Amino acid sequence: MDSSVIQRKKVAVIGGGLVGSLQACFLAKRNFQIDVYEAREDPRVADFTRGRSINLALSHRGRQALKAVGLEDQIVSQGIPMRARMIHSLSGKKSAVPYGTKSQYILSVSRENLNKDLLTAAEKYPSVKMHFNHKLLKCNPEEGMITVLGSDKVPKDITCDLIVGCDGAYSTVRSHLMKKPRFDYSQQYIPHGYMELTIPPKNGDYAMEPNYLHIWPRNTFMMIALPNMSKSFTCTLFMPFDEFDKLLTSNDVIDFFQKYFPDAIPLIGEKLLVQDFFLLPAQPMISVKCSSFHFQSHCVLLGDAAHAIVPFFGQGMNAGFEDCLVFDELMDKFNNDLSLCLPAFSRLRIPDSHAISDLSMYNYIEVSFSRIRYQEAVQRWHWQKKVIYKGLLFLGSLIAISSTYLLMHYISLLEYKACFPTKAMDFLEQIYLISR
Repeated sequence: MDSSVIQRKKVAVIGGGLVGSLQACFLAKRNFQIDVYEAREDPRVADFTRGRSINLALSHRGRQALKAVGLEDQIVSQGIPMRARMIHSLSGKKSAVPYGTKSQYILSVSRENLNKDLLTAAEKYPSVKMHFNHKLLKCNPEEGMITVLGSDKVPKDITCDLIVGCDGAYSTVRSHLMKKPRFDYSQQYIPHGYMELTIPPKNGDYAMEPNYLHIWPRNTFMMIALPNMSKSFTCTLFMPFDEFDKLLTSNDVIDFFQKYFPDAIPLIGEKLLVQDFFLLPAQPMISVKCSSFHFQSHCVLLGDAAHAIVPFFGQGMNAGFEDCLVFDELMDKFNNDLSLCLPAFSRLRIPDSHAISDLSMYNYIEVSFSRIRYQEAVQRWHWQKKVIYKGLLFLGSLIAISSTYLLMHYISLLEYKACFPTKAMDFLEQIYLISR
């Protein structure tokens, strides 16, 4: 494709979050003209809103995408390695469960800092312009037109060659695509909500062992804690909304933690616990599936806009980052031809995205909060193996499209050891060898 044509391509990225800002970096490398429209104010100058999101764990998939735009080392240097899970029993006993070998770990990263770094990286490209406080009102991909509302409260029509919807689980871009014929969509809210709490530093150091993902499993609810560079821990309490609704007073909260998380009270402190608990209401968690991820050659969905998942597999952000990398690989393959790249992206990513959504929901139902009989769990595990089996066989057939992509999937199997039993992982690795 002629370079002058490439330079004239205009892309509107809707959403300046993690996936939107990373996708802007990828597209800017192709000399496209990129305009990023974000409904919120610039997080680099705004006060950070706590309680909006679950703390993040960066794994191999996400790192590969960051590496492709030259950001891996910078981001990794700001993360804290978590080499194992630390299980906190009700009695206070702690047990470490490694993720794999000593060299294998996932990284605890700050969503706030990561978003800021990605926005700054995107803005370093001369072809990228950020528009904060700009809300998408209309999206007309057939005509390559969007309508945005800025701080001046005057609607503005903007034409572009490509609309990239990176505007999250409640995507406005997706809501417009849902009106198109043959666009499939489903969503499911789970009964659990989440709430963020904080374990502050103790005497200038971490109050617990820092290189672990700390977990307090308690049947129908649980709490996790991830370390921060500030020596604090971000805790996330997952619990049915019905249970959250029962805790109405400070005494209710303290009594609840005394009963189920007694070792966490001296770590958090009663005053801070009550303060954080009532700062914001418990937040919902939603799983979203849709198909296709594109419309003609004019619009594409990435990240949560395409496949929001519940957080019990630790792959939400990483899957979104991988979207950006796969899209970039396809742009290479098809020489920036959007009419070929977008349909290929849907064909490639929809099966993977639906699979990780199913696996995340499976972990939520069977692993995190269930007392299902072991025999039935084994039977249902066979279903999970079939999901992965089909996914890997599908990937094996795509070697001609992207050998790099297949290799990333195999390497990423190592990440899943954090979620699967050893025998199950042996089975998966054997399946990989067969599909290879």
